[in-house]
Amino acid sequence: MPALTIEMTKIVIGPEASRLLTQISHFLASKDIPAFIVGGLVRDMLLGRDTADIDIAVDADAPAVAREAAACLGGAYVELDDVNRIGRVVLPENKWQVDFTTLQGDITQDLARRDFTIDAMAAALDKSLKTITVNDIIDPFNGRQDLDRRLIRAVSDSVFTSDPARLMRAARLAAELGFDIEEGTEKLIVNNSHLVTGVAGERIREELLRLLALPGAAGRLFYLDRLGLLTALFPELEPARGVEQPKLHVWDVFDHSIQTVAAVEFVLRESGCDFAGEDALAAVPWSDKLRRHFDREISRGSTGRTMLKLAALLHDIAKPQTRTVDGERTRFLGHPDQGAAAAAAIMTRLRFSKREIQLVALLIKYHLRPTQMSHEGLPTARAVYRFFRDTGEVGIDLLYLCLADHLAARGNTLDMAGWREHTRETEYVLSRYPAAENQAAPGNIFNGNDVMQSLKLKPGPAVGELLEALREARAAGEIATRAQALKYLKRLFRERAGTN
Repeated sequence: MPALTIEMTKIVIGPEASRLLTQISHFLASKDIPAFIVGGLVRDMLLGRDTADIDIAVDADAPAVAREAAACLGGAYVELDDVNRIGRVVLPENKWQVDFTTLQGDITQDLARRDFTIDAMAAALDKSLKTITVNDIIDPFNGRQDLDRRLIRAVSDSVFTSDPARLMRAARLAAELGFDIEEGTEKLIVNNSHLVTGVAGERIREELLRLLALPGAAGRLFYLDRLGLLTALFPELEPARGVEQPKLHVWDVFDHSIQTVAAVEFVLRESGCDFAGEDALAAVPWSDKLRRHFDREISRGSTGRTMLKLAALLHDIAKPQTRTVDGERTRFLGHPDQGAAAAAAIMTRLRFSKREIQLVALLIKYHLRPTQMSHEGLPTARAVYRFFRDTGEVGIDLLYLCLADHLAARGNTLDMAGWREHTRETEYVLSRYPAAENQAAPGNIFNGNDVMQSLKLKPGPAVGELLEALREARAAGEIATRAQALKYLKRLFRERAGTN
């Protein structure tokens, strides 16, 4: 990559950031608390890059200041790191989050304790800010020079032992900026990779989600593995390394898992793919509606895209313990259910939200389901209904996970005829989604009370079972009126009762 050239003498701060920084400056001045803008905001201003993160070093107890600042700014306080005394203010009405840290010594001493040279720069927060000059920037470790060289360089040899969350941050920052990690810093990461297991789950979740949100995340996962970080974070992945699969697969379970992330990015139109080209992509259904579906927010910091990538990484995590070999036949019976449980445990450990955990667990549990809807030809209306009934919110996501799994199994041996058949089935199921959703609702045709009155039943499981059978029959187009529904229910009730 070419080097950057940072020659500006005056750095303009965006109007939203300027207003927020001025508010914070006035709040801190009212408390007589000296403060500095540090880290990422200074770096990003020099790069002319937007950021939603503001880091403020205060000569006071940062969590206490952050709590008061949250009340003043109308935001929410989050205790980010009690050991390192970091408090966060999340502002609900805009994109900003402000991290307050406690100043360690004077500003030069404080910057010496920071992670990377490009983040070890500061500017005093003591006025209404619209612009700052290069001369206002405190840069004792030549961070501007490393910005110009596109390098992530550790400030000292102790940066990772003092805060192991920086191990993940180095890789994520390099990915976001398109920088390289300096060779000596890379060696430090490898030597200290085991320390990442002691990092608070919330911080790992945040770094992981930011990395997965980037196009080309699969390549970064392979890089994390080379650094020793991937299986330190996910020790459950290590047994997958070297586990052979049936001849259909070109990669072992470990590499296949990461290549499935690459395939997800490909079918979602995020990035190219080393093992599939434009002809393969052209066959994959796509629309603005689908784009919006995958861009939907799941929880703070996560989207349908990032959750699909995480599910792709973990979808075969239970294959090693379920692998059996019978002659030339290799099988992994039960790996979707066991994998869903394993993924839920991992995500709980990393403090993902309940909704995120449920979504990924469902994706893994049912990741084989799309291929099981039909053994020959297109699936029936009943099969499509059952699929969306059982998978709910993740039904569409599952179709694309299944496509990615297909690609990552075959790699550059992909048979285009088989691929086009798979994408045709996917397009058909997608086209049936509104019908399955709308026809499944009995609407004004029948409800639970109607079932009980018509068949003289008391409340109980049988009522729900009959109502579900009615939904399925309506989704299949077998009934459309109340009279047809009543006739269908009576016949079904007689059959279940064993009468004529």
